Amino acid sequence: MADGKVSVLDIIKAKKKGRKLVMVTAYDYPFGLMADEAGVDIALVGDSLGMVVLGLDNTVPVTLEMMIHHIQAVVRGCKRAMVIGDMPFMSYNTGTRDAIINAGRLMKEGGCDAIKLEGGVDFAPVVRAIVKAGIPVQGHVGLTPQTASALGGFKMQGKDAGAARKIIDDARALEAAGVFSIVAEAVPAPLGRLLAEAVTVPVIGIGAGVDVDGQVLVTHDMVGLFDRFVPKFVKQYTKVRPTIIDAIKAYGKDVRASAFPAAEHSFDMSDAALVALKASLKEK
Repeated sequence: MADGKVSVLDIIKAKKKGRKLVMVTAYDYPFGLMADEAGVDIALVGDSLGMVVLGLDNTVPVTLEMMIHHIQAVVRGCKRAMVIGDMPFMSYNTGTRDAIINAGRLMKEGGCDAIKLEGGVDFAPVVRAIVKAGIPVQGHVGLTPQTASALGGFKMQGKDAGAARKIIDDARALEAAGVFSIVAEAVPAPLGRLLAEAVTVPVIGIGAGVDVDGQVLVTHDMVGLFDRFVPKFVKQYTKVRPTIIDAIKAYGKDVRASAFPAAEHSFDMSDAALVALKASLKEK
C-alpha cells in the first residue's frame, strides 16, 4: 500500500496484487486514532454503533444524524485509513433521490471517504445512482443486519444452493452497479471463496471464511469490550473489559479510603498565599 491516504484505487489494486485487506469498525476519535496507528486499510463507522455504543437492541433505530456525528469523530482520528460510513436503515430505501442526498450528507457533513449500504439485486439501481453522483459505494451481501428479521434473525445465510446462488447474483449486480468492494457477512466459507472468484472487486468477509480478499470485525468484539454476545466468527485477541472494570473498582476503593488523590495528584499553593487567604477569611 502506498504512503498517504488509502484510496478507492488502492483497495481495488489490493485484490489484483493478492494483498489481504484489513478493516475494523471505529465509532469515535480514540478508536479512529488506534485503528489508524495500527495500520488498517479501512475504518468502518458501522451502524452497529447502535448496539455496541448506544445500547440499542438492533441497528434499525440508528439515524443519519447519529451516523454523521460518529463519522466526524472517526475522521478526526484517521489520517491514513479510508473511512467508510454506513447508510442507516431507511436512509436509502425510499428512493434514489433520497439515497443520493443522504449519502452526500454522510460525505459532506461527516467527512467520510465512501459509504456502505446493504442489499443486492434490488438495490443495484440505487447504488448505480449514488456512484454516478460521485460517491464511492461499498456493498454488503449475505446477512444484512438492518433486515435481519426478514432473514430469520442473525443467522448464517446461503446455506443451500439456491440461497447461495442468490448471494452471488447480488454481488455481481453490485459490481455491475459500480461498487469498489463488497462486505460478505455470515456465509459458508466455500461460498465466500466463490464470491471472491465471482467478482473482480474485493470481497471483505465477516464470517465468510479465509478465502476472501480481506476481513472486517467489530473492534469492540475483537478486544472484548462488548460482551452482550460474541458471534461465532469473532476471534477475541484480548479482553479489556475486565481490566477496565478492575481499574474502576480500584479507583473506587482508593476514593472511599481517601487514598486518592495523593500529593502527587494534587496542586499546591505557597505558604504565604495560604496564610493570606486564611487571614482574609477571618476578616469581617
